Amino acid sequence: MAFYYDSNPTTESNKKVISYRQNGVNFEFTTDTDVFSRSDVDFGSDLMLAAMIEDLKANNVKVSSFLDLGCGYGVVGIVMKSVFKAAAVTCLDKNTRAVGLTKENAKNNGTPLKQVLASDCLSALSEEDVFDVVATNPPVRAGKQTVFAFYEQAYEHMHEGSYIYVVLQRKQGAPSTEKKLMELFGNCTTVDIAAGYRVMRSIK
Repeated sequence: MAFYYDSNPTTESNKKVISYRQNGVNFEFTTDTDVFSRSDVDFGSDLMLAAMIEDLKANNVKVSSFLDLGCGYGVVGIVMKSVFKAAAVTCLDKNTRAVGLTKENAKNNGTPLKQVLASDCLSALSEEDVFDVVATNPPVRAGKQTVFAFYEQAYEHMHEGSYIYVVLQRKQGAPSTEKKLMELFGNCTTVDIAAGYRVMRSIK
């Protein structure tokens, strides 16, 4: 059985185009089989984007570098590039089909990304890759060990003052993620809650 967090999907490709609106801008994304939330942009990512954009603007955060960790077909990174036009955006995903879609979607939406890489967690990055803002809707079905590795490795690619945003459902482990972020960063603030989803933010 194939999963969206597999490295090399084997299910026959069947692309489709979906529409999405965020921050007053319309986007179109090409999706495919064996990628996360192929039928529409998932509620969690939508909630995180809205909350993150509002929070960053409210705190006057300069976003010169942004990491979309576990990018799927590129929604979060592409939307953030459209909002913070000066940001150098990196997108990572283990799924090679998702990586290809992200490149295609970035081109089609006119949002040039710095790099889009197939990566197990953050392993494809170099030590020089450090980000002002990291965002992730982590692959819960891949297991807690993988999810926590996202946070631990992201911490190593953030400088003092960098922000990380995470969205999770309570039933998918939001409380344990909050505890883990508190251990790593010493702080964790809930910036939005809706329909059982929680958007959390920590600052290094």
